[in-house]
Amino acid sequence: MRNLAPAILILGTRGIPAAHGGFETFAERLALQLVARGWRVGVYCQREVERVRTRVSTRAWRGIDLITVEVAAKGPAATLAFDGVCAHDAAGRGGVCLVLGYNGAVFLPYLRLRGAKILTNMDGIEWKRPKWSLPIRAFFWASEWIAAWSSHRLIADHPAIADHLATRRPRRAIATIPYGGDPIPPVSDAPIRMLGLEPDRYLVSIARIEPDNTILSVVEAFSCRPRDLRLVVLGRLDPTNAYHRAVQAAAGDGVVFPGAIYEPGTVRALRHHARAYLHGHTVGGTNPSLIEALWAGNAVIAHDNAFNRGTAGADQFYFSDVAGCARAIATVIADEAAVRRARRAALHRAAAFSWDDILAAYEVEARRLGGYPPVSRRPPEPAAGIACADASERHRRAAEEAAAEPVCRE
Repeated sequence: MRNLAPAILILGTRGIPAAHGGFETFAERLALQLVARGWRVGVYCQREVERVRTRVSTRAWRGIDLITVEVAAKGPAATLAFDGVCAHDAAGRGGVCLVLGYNGAVFLPYLRLRGAKILTNMDGIEWKRPKWSLPIRAFFWASEWIAAWSSHRLIADHPAIADHLATRRPRRAIATIPYGGDPIPPVSDAPIRMLGLEPDRYLVSIARIEPDNTILSVVEAFSCRPRDLRLVVLGRLDPTNAYHRAVQAAAGDGVVFPGAIYEPGTVRALRHHARAYLHGHTVGGTNPSLIEALWAGNAVIAHDNAFNRGTAGADQFYFSDVAGCARAIATVIADEAAVRRARRAALHRAAAFSWDDILAAYEVEARRLGGYPPVSRRPPEPAAGIACADASERHRRAAEEAAAEPVCRE
């Protein structure tokens, strides 16, 4: 009788402790949760070096095996080299392989032929992003198909992503589990005042400055007329990038470019004290930054597409073009009652993105695929909207209580 602890390997991120993005944050949360529940967990971590000395090494961190892979390359070549070594190494370790994204999908057929059980989070529809050249988009398109058919199970983080994946695999092979977030308690306004801002007197955008995030449209919409508040656009600006130059050229006097800010306390303060959060993303699934805005109780002005509406709900402000964005900004500036309603709705909506429920749903999928005994705590059934599960009563009460707290800034 097998008495071994269930095992999982997490591939497809740069590694943990999280320092890079949403997938790394998720990998860290899931790994810590599973270790606490008796799993053996390994997470692959990328290290770029001048010369490879030890290709693969392992060390323990908070009960997790950090499997470090050295690659003597940079950029996309480093990522492919890293993914290839990870697949080869994972094939010999056993356990369920949770793959985050499909950038390294070309190696998944090998991993499956070696007997691994593969669970892949398919992320967004990368090949639709206009920033990529045609050859790169073709590579991502092919990678999506390879991952869809090499994996035993697919995870979509949004119903619209699940609909798209259903054109590649039968729906019975797809589970819908969104990204999660944490409640954001009231925070000091000191960090925003250091940036020359005042609470409730600015809008904020937190995103990579790229065409598919419509940052140029947002800046043009804000700058088309004088405003009595400011627009803060976080993100790295490269003077050699034509799109970045266009964004800066379109900016009126009220637009602030503080650069890329990663300090968590400052980012939380920027969200918490904003009049509204601007979200121009056009491609993707459940976006982590949008989830964080909901948990912060932000009124949201978002690009009108299935991904954003499915996440933020019907009670926020949406735009399809520059003129529509300008109208939404004008409403948010002038209509106090509408902003209050949107902030309450954001907190209520955020309760559907509880990390507890989301991590539990991943454990259910991993146990089923690995043939391990079922979990003792059965997560709720999938909801009809965005979430994989209705929020627990504890999280719903927390959101309702928060709606009456200063986070709503009523």
